[in-house]
Amino acid sequence: MKPYPFSAVVGMQDLRLALVLSSISPAIGGVLVRGEKGTAKSTMVRALAGLLPSVTVVAGCRFSCDPASPDPGCPDGPHPAAAPTSKRPAKLVELPVGAAEDRVIGSLNLERALGEGVTDYQPGLLAAAHRGLLYVDEVNLLHDHLVDTLLDAAAMGRATVEREGVSVSHAARFVLIGTMNPEEGELRPQLLDRFGLTVEVASSRDPEQRVQVVRRRLAYEADPEVFAAEYAGADSALAAEIEAAQGLLPSVKLPDDALRQIAEICASFEVDGMRADIVTARTAVAHAAWSGRDEVTTDDIRVAARLALPHRRRRNPFDAPGIEEEQLEQALRNAQPPEDDGPDDDGPDDDGPGSGSDAPSEPSDSQGDGKQPESSEGPAGGNQKTVGAGAPYRAKLFTVDGTGEGAHGRRSRAITDNGRTIGVQPPSVHTGRPHLVATVRAAAVHQRSRGRSGAGLELRPQDLRFALREGREGNLILFCVDASGSMGARARMREVKSAVLSLLLDAYQRRDKVGLVTFRADEAELALPPTISVDAAASRLEALPTGGRTPLAEGLLKTAQVLRTESIRDPRRRPLLVIVTDGRATSGADAVARSHTAAAILAGTGVASVVMDCESGKMRLGLAAELAARLGAEHVPLGEVAADSSMGAALTGAVRARTSGRAA
Repeated sequence: MKPYPFSAVVGMQDLRLALVLSSISPAIGGVLVRGEKGTAKSTMVRALAGLLPSVTVVAGCRFSCDPASPDPGCPDGPHPAAAPTSKRPAKLVELPVGAAEDRVIGSLNLERALGEGVTDYQPGLLAAAHRGLLYVDEVNLLHDHLVDTLLDAAAMGRATVEREGVSVSHAARFVLIGTMNPEEGELRPQLLDRFGLTVEVASSRDPEQRVQVVRRRLAYEADPEVFAAEYAGADSALAAEIEAAQGLLPSVKLPDDALRQIAEICASFEVDGMRADIVTARTAVAHAAWSGRDEVTTDDIRVAARLALPHRRRRNPFDAPGIEEEQLEQALRNAQPPEDDGPDDDGPDDDGPGSGSDAPSEPSDSQGDGKQPESSEGPAGGNQKTVGAGAPYRAKLFTVDGTGEGAHGRRSRAITDNGRTIGVQPPSVHTGRPHLVATVRAAAVHQRSRGRSGAGLELRPQDLRFALREGREGNLILFCVDASGSMGARARMREVKSAVLSLLLDAYQRRDKVGLVTFRADEAELALPPTISVDAAASRLEALPTGGRTPLAEGLLKTAQVLRTESIRDPRRRPLLVIVTDGRATSGADAVARSHTAAAILAGTGVASVVMDCESGKMRLGLAAELAARLGAEHVPLGEVAADSSMGAALTGAVRARTSGRAA
């Protein structure tokens, strides 16, 4: 079937431009496309391959070496100067989310290495993508070590495989394109920074444009050949423009004044490191070439900054990417150089920045201040109030005991594909990395019967043994949060939200899945089903209201139900339950007895649990500690959630002091 034509995609001008610029200058570092599901992200990326010029390669080379400058270290080389050549279309190589590391970077044949002393390297997806496009759909769902491998190869232009003392390296220059739905979780800021450009896409709210999208899609599905032919002319013209821009690119000048503007913009937005400056410069040069100019202008820099800086502004995982147009324009004005050193040459231009600060002022620690009136449980319904969270801090590490087999992460011990070698897998296991010593031992006892002669080993497939490795896994961190009126008293909910937000930040860094159950008034609800999107959990937590009585039994039973469901959906991921409460049960008849029964049911699941005790004041009932004992859970007072307990106690005390001051 013919791919969907690039020119037929409706709207999404920013994505169209970012893909074109990355094709003109692969050194930009690729494109990350962020957007909701069903916005044609994948359709446009796949259509891009048809616009790229054909590639001339050394005939028979599995690594697509350029005849004009073949890779001296090519595993299929060296290639003579007069080697035969062939032409092929530029490739779009797709990397599946579940791909193994050997499939990505290639693999070495250990049997031939030990038996014949031959380095038999089977190229992976990085080799296939050389001089083309490498597309990763749902890049945020890839394991971190695979994303690191991809971005390292994209930045260095080479891929290296090292196994048991044997090393192979080959060229791997490609345009890396990743798509993701932020609702399913974010990439770490370090990984975000490695993508050259980022684009946010969303479905159009214009009815006419939506009609056009549907009409074109139906026409394509009815007859792909006819539909593609209809847009072939437009795609051919666009391909010719890209090829012309590639030819013009080396001659585009980047004057010092333009470079100063780029530096001013990056400094104004307080981006970390120098990669932002370099990528913005490369993008501006590519845009000038695309526009047919031989020198970078302010317009080129403006476009480049809009594409290269939004994802580099995130200071913590809960910040939304974006760029402020007014701040960008102010930075561009600030960077305009004077004509000479004479006085008052710039006149009115100097008054702009002087009338205010270089960057928009931001409120300092005002979130929730003045909006924390005390509440009490009152009647069953209660007064509903919303309290903001304070600043997060480094939380204490909580883990699940034992050794799991879950997804790669950074929390609890687990048997994984990566990590330190702790033993050898049973002979029936044929996955993972080979264990050299165990393989040699298994083969050694059969050498005489196999008639071995010479220096090499007579190795058979059944001799291969694979390493047993221990690393860390990501867990399901399920929060069960008491949002009743008693939690709102004395601004306690602000402390609670700060602690939970800190644990969410810790879950983000350790690649955990998170979920949120809340209970208040007379019911419990699943506020956020288990997800890897910690951002979504933080948003739900921030908007969580308090008020009403405390249906503790309902909260525990709802939590047990969520855990049962998730054990079916994701059986390998071990859960860690965090119950945030003061231990009171005040909703409904026999509230205390029902909470004891619910605790027994939850304890019967064997889930690893932590009870975060939110009780405060001089007179304490110790109900949360009693609940922890019934669950077999770890009991942690709210002030001891911080990794440095004195920090948590200080923060708690500071909030209480402010509250007491307002009350006085």
